[in-house]
Amino acid sequence: MLSEQDLIKGCVKGDRAMQKALYERYCRKMMVVCQRYSKSTQEAEDILQEGFMKVFNSLSSFREEARLETWITRIMINTALNHQRQKLYLLPMVDVTEIHLPDDAEISLSSLNLDELIRMVQSLPDGCRVVFNLFAVEGYNHKEIAAMLGISEGTSKSQYSRAKSLLKQKLHHVGKVYGKYGEAQV
Repeated sequence: MLSEQDLIKGCVKGDRAMQKALYERYCRKMMVVCQRYSKSTQEAEDILQEGFMKVFNSLSSFREEARLETWITRIMINTALNHQRQKLYLLPMVDVTEIHLPDDAEISLSSLNLDELIRMVQSLPDGCRVVFNLFAVEGYNHKEIAAMLGISEGTSKSQYSRAKSLLKQKLHHVGKVYGKYGEAQV
């Protein structure tokens, strides 16, 4: 297996075989990232393609301060966010002031496969989906998300809360939400 340094050097030189090797090494993981931010597989594929073009165009500036995979993931997330920004401005997010979730509800994901989870996340409204991914999956705080998306911190929090509520409803619908003692809630 080629080392990351060999892949980087080859890609920077424009070696198509090295570009293909780098793409094949990371495309599956990056497709999952893109799917989380998109509504469809086709949209995710567009984001993936655009993201890898940015990777290849920017690879000469990679400083190896982070793992290559982490750097590529960041590019994919930024590409997905740029892709979603137009939609977010067309469909403005509003603060949701009241969302009531039972405190004892837990989510069991063990019986769901990755495709089911991705479909559930993809079915969220655009604003909720983006904020949910940035907060719950990528680990950004609401202040950072607000700055990234040009929204208020309160809007970020409410969109995240709404996303959680919608996901819990979807999981409840398929029988995956359990009470604190393990019994399925109906």
